[in-house]
Amino acid sequence: MAHTSDDVLQVGEIGIRLLHTPGHTPGSQCFLVDGRLVAGDTLFLQGCGRTDLPGSDPEAMYDSLVNRLARLPDDTVVYPGHLYSTDGSASLGETKRKNPVLAPRSAEEWLALFGG
Repeated sequence: MAHTSDDVLQVGEIGIRLLHTPGHTPGSQCFLVDGRLVAGDTLFLQGCGRTDLPGSDPEAMYDSLVNRLARLPDDTVVYPGHLYSTDGSASLGETKRKNPVLAPRSAEEWLALFGG
């Protein structure tokens, strides 16, 4: 069965919210499970997935970061797909305060800084 973003997949008693987060790749996905975000290559604690690779899309990455992930509750615990930081996880609120990719206030500003 095909799924779309925001679908909840039940695995036994566990609900997994599927979040389509294109940008690093067209098919990038994050998974929200009981207040924990498995962020893959979309969001790291101190950065985000590259957007200069074939198939990447800087504008889609901005949209995924700001309009999908940054709107989750601040107490959501972020688990990135790579350990590019000292800590293995952090709250989304802390990540929003410290991660430079979440600082720009507009798509234009984000693209000027991180759009490649």
